[in-house]
Amino acid sequence: MMDTLQRFIFENSAVRGELVEISDTWAQVQARRDYPAAVRTLLGEMLAAAALLSANLKFNGMIVMQMHGDGPVKLLVVECDSDLRLRATAKLGHEVEIPDDAGLTQLVNIHGRGRFVITLDPMDKMPGQQPYQGIVPLDGDSVAAVIENYMLRSEQLDTKLWLAADTRVSRGLLLQKLPNEGGLGVAATEDADAWDRTVALASTVRQEELLSTDINTLMRRLFWEETIRIFEPRHPSFHCSCTREKVANMLKMLGKPEVDSALDELGKLSINCDFCGQHYEFDKVDCAQLFAIENTSDAIQQAGTIRH
Repeated sequence: MMDTLQRFIFENSAVRGELVEISDTWAQVQARRDYPAAVRTLLGEMLAAAALLSANLKFNGMIVMQMHGDGPVKLLVVECDSDLRLRATAKLGHEVEIPDDAGLTQLVNIHGRGRFVITLDPMDKMPGQQPYQGIVPLDGDSVAAVIENYMLRSEQLDTKLWLAADTRVSRGLLLQKLPNEGGLGVAATEDADAWDRTVALASTVRQEELLSTDINTLMRRLFWEETIRIFEPRHPSFHCSCTREKVANMLKMLGKPEVDSALDELGKLSINCDFCGQHYEFDKVDCAQLFAIENTSDAIQQAGTIRH
């Protein structure tokens, strides 16, 4: 079965929903790194959440979702673009012991200094446009609670999430309360109870049920009394955007003195992508060419200035 994201809207109400199930993409993420069980669960839940939030992007670009920690897990990061292409990774402290039942607070926010960051990065930027970034404390004891609190505080959108992940699959359900016009060209009627009612129905789902039940069956089981309009399903996939050129640009940002110092110590620079494991090597000749191109370009620009 293909990884699938299903969008839907409750007729005559200002509530929309999404269900996602990610197995192939999740397997590819796990194949790159062997994570402890508790870390794997958090990362899988973030993967589902990123796909759910990215499904409503109104621009050609990417959502980057990060949790920076002060516990044994230093960083959890998931990226998802407007085509639902995903990648994810986690960074752990050195030689840490992580219990299988450890939760978000114990792993990432043990001293209360954890941060949650969402970056919206358009691909087709206007001149001078910068990515939008929201940074808030880790407010909540689960991935779902942290994102719900962020959406309410930063976006003023009532959002509820149910997330689950194991070694096989990452799954999630999102409900979101829309402005009065209902979104998607559907005018909402005076169904004032719609939000509370649909949240109450969704809240009956058990974690094991979320993990083991396919999207269509779960939608019917939870919302069988509601009238739902279903949209064309979309299909998340794994994709890593790393390239040798991007790694070269990173080295150039470090500067020639630091790169030369590392080369003197190591002989060559070996760099692995944290997301996909792709290996890149730069020897002294490669690095000399990087900075030679930069210096040549500067020299040409200076010469042009002098001539004019």
